[in-house]
Amino acid sequence: MRIESIYDPSFKSYGKVLEGYDPAELLTAMKAIPLPDAGTAYSPAIDSLEACDAIFEAFRDRAYGGMPIQLGMCWGHNTKLNCLEYHRDSEVNLGTTDFVLLLAKQDEIVDGVLDTAKVRAFRVPTGVPVEVYATTLHYAPCHVDAAEGFRVAVVLPRGTNTGKPDFAPVSEEDRWMTARNKWLLAHPDADEAKAGAHIGLSGENIDIA
Repeated sequence: MRIESIYDPSFKSYGKVLEGYDPAELLTAMKAIPLPDAGTAYSPAIDSLEACDAIFEAFRDRAYGGMPIQLGMCWGHNTKLNCLEYHRDSEVNLGTTDFVLLLAKQDEIVDGVLDTAKVRAFRVPTGVPVEVYATTLHYAPCHVDAAEGFRVAVVLPRGTNTGKPDFAPVSEEDRWMTARNKWLLAHPDADEAKAGAHIGLSGENIDIA
């Protein structure tokens, strides 16, 4: 799989680079959180990251137009696709190292399934905030260096990826929801599929390793 740059024109339909943010304090706070020995970890909101007032307020006011946000992190070791998810809004990511996002588009889902041949890989440089559009499917970042792993800040509207709302599904899409503001398509090989998530990816379970 060819890994493209977020500065390539091909990225413009998936997201955009955000400018005018100072990530220094946030990067220091992120680096203080230990990596898991294997696999990945995720927390929707982390107090020490949200205490980085200047960038937290800038994300809230500039990136999200003053809407309530949460600032959490996904971190660990990963090279595989496994799943794709989407929200009803953009997500902002920023890493302490270079990392790779595996992305596709909602309009490429056909009858509840997306062919992983549609997935593209984009490398995000250290400390560069990137907006991933609401119409872009994404999931856990991939590390570039196995020894370093990855630490990627995840900015979303407050409450996203917390407890799933309790309601009776009416549409097919309702059945893809696995948490608040989170719709998930799982590859048959993924642990999420084994746990009951909608199997919505066909083809290769991409591994950039």
